[in-house]
Amino acid sequence: SHYKILEKLGEGGMGVVYKAQDTKLDRIVALKFLPEHVSASSGDLERFLQEAKAAAALNHPNICTIHGIEESDGKNFIVMEFVDGQTLQEKKSSLSMKQALDIGIQIADGLASAHEKGIVHRDIKPENIMIRKDGRVQVMDFGLAKLRGASRLTKEGSTIGTAGYMSPEQVQGQETDHRSDIFSLGVLLYEMLSGQ
Repeated sequence: SHYKILEKLGEGGMGVVYKAQDTKLDRIVALKFLPEHVSASSGDLERFLQEAKAAAALNHPNICTIHGIEESDGKNFIVMEFVDGQTLQEKKSSLSMKQALDIGIQIADGLASAHEKGIVHRDIKPENIMIRKDGRVQVMDFGLAKLRGASRLTKEGSTIGTAGYMSPEQVQGQETDHRSDIFSLGVLLYEMLSGQ
């Protein structure tokens, strides 16, 4: 593979993320691998590929760009834009009202663009929002994204997402649409503005 891994950035429910150098195009990227224990035959692979397709269809300054899906030694990984900055989780305690509103507007712009294409994020939370060093906000990890009309890959009645930010219908395992993201954005705004 023409990617040289530089450092491990983190580990989420849907995989391990590394900072890497794309030696072919000479740029820094992020690589997101499926977890070791996930077998290629499981629904996780299908979900992973669906995530990449959904997110790759999005082209917006407030959404992390997906460059492609690749395979190496039988492992599938997503090649993403490397976002240099901090998560909203790390920054949320020190924001002014002006900063909070600016961040809220940028998240809303990114989500509106996704929703227009029928893509719902379903896991909007502070850990999935990156604030770059230049102040641009990017929504990360459409790992639980669901194309409108695509098969529901979660088992009926099971909930995916993070409880504190989830809409009531999501917590109850019901069908979700773009309004679930708007609910989560409302929770983020409340938290940024109230500090709790």
